[in-house]
This record gives sequence, structure tokens and C-alpha cells, in this order.
Amino acid sequence: MSDRYAAYTQLEFDRPAERVLRITFNRPERLNAVNADGHRELCDVWRDVDRDPTVNAVILRGLGRAFSAGGDFEMIEQIIEDPKYRWQALKEARDLVYNVINCSKPIVSAIHGPAVGAGLVAALLSDVSIAARNARIIDGHTRLGVAAGDVAAIIWPLLCGMAKAKYHLLLCEPMSGEEAERIGLVSLCVDEADLQDKALEIAQRLATGAPAAIRLTKYALNNWLRTMGPSFDASTAYEMLGFASGEAREGLASHREKRTPKFDPDCAL
Repeated sequence: MSDRYAAYTQLEFDRPAERVLRITFNRPERLNAVNADGHRELCDVWRDVDRDPTVNAVILRGLGRAFSAGGDFEMIEQIIEDPKYRWQALKEARDLVYNVINCSKPIVSAIHGPAVGAGLVAALLSDVSIAARNARIIDGHTRLGVAAGDVAAIIWPLLCGMAKAKYHLLLCEPMSGEEAERIGLVSLCVDEADLQDKALEIAQRLATGAPAAIRLTKYALNNWLRTMGPSFDASTAYEMLGFASGEAREGLASHREKRTPKFDPDCAL
């Protein structure tokens, strides 16, 4: 493996086929929940991939029973309690989205089990997203007590329409891989037993295709996402504003205590 990936500790890398790089979330004991280091690495890795002349296509997947269960509680608590880290998290959340969009190499995501948070951001922004039928996709922001930032405003309405986007983002309503394909949130849905093989098949087709034509097509199509930059920036700022509120504290506490949150109905807005 190239030295450019040697410093990563939360992501695992291998090359399952010629010119195909596979990136794996590797915290299976935590359902691949992303900690502070993992969040930073997931933000940075797309720049390294973009600069790697040996890679023509990428696969993103999770090890074990989950794709990624979102940010771990320790990282969320740090965002709530540490204003300096909150600014860092805002920058990383912004850079993650733009780095995936601007990575010239086509990305294939293989989604199984729970898919939440930063991992879901990269999965839905991937150029071909493949979900197992039993995947459990959920944007959990409002359940946590913060505005739906990350990738919600930039891509959900484009993929599945405003009505479905509002339903799932406002209510944190989960969906299966089958439902995600039905409403257009993901590219394909397959049996979990076929998921990794299908991802590799598509990545190999991309890796052996005309590289300039594929990369320029991706760039042109992603201009749809770039035009939504102001909405995305605002939504992510609103998310971070929420982390400074009592709603986020109650949301995190309710997750830890495995109970329904009790939010104050008298909103300051």
C-alpha cells in the first residue's frame, strides 16, 4: 500500500483489483462509529485519493455488522462541550462534503446494516451507491437535537424529492435499502450476500473505463451539488449552533440512556 495511506489509523485500505482502492471503516466493535480521529481521516482521505495516480476507482464499505453508526458519543460530547472543537467539527463537516464532491475518482459505496452520520454523508455522495436490502439508513440529526446539517440540504431533495426529504429528515424516519432505492436515494439495492461483489464489479468497470471521460462527467454532474453550496453551508452552521443548545444535551443524554428525548416545547425561535 502506498505510503500516502500509512498514517491513517481508523480506516483500512486494500486493493481488491487493479487500480481499485477499497476503504473500510474498521471499528466493528463500535458498529464503525466515527470518533474524532476517524472524522478527520474521512474528511482528508479524498484528497489523497484524488492525488493517487495508481487509483481509478474507489470502494467505501464498513467491516462487520454495520456500514457506520455515525459519530460516537465521545465525539458528540466534545462538540457540545468544547467551542474550539465545535469550530473544528464545522470545518471538517464542510470539507468532508466538498472533498468527496471534488474528488476526481469515481466512488462506489457498499452500504449494509446501520448507516448514519458522517459515514452516510460519504455513502450518499458516492457516484454509485449500493445498499443491501436490509440496510438501515437514517439521518439522526433532529433526534439528537440539532438541525440536519452534513449532506441533508445539498443532496436529499435532489435524490428523492423535497417531500420525501422532509419526511425522513424532520422525523428521523429510518428506511431500508429497498426503500432507499425505490425513492431514488441510492443507485442500486441488492441482497447483502451480493453487496461486496456487486460493488467490486462496478468499481472494476469504472477503473477500466475511459478515465478522463468518467472524471469529467462526474465533475460536470457534481455542479448540481456545487450550486447548493450556500444552502449546505447554512445548514451545517445551524447544526453546530444546535450543539451549543440544551436540545443537543438532551438528545445525547437520551441516546446514552436509551430513552425517548424530552425536548422543551417552548423553542426560542
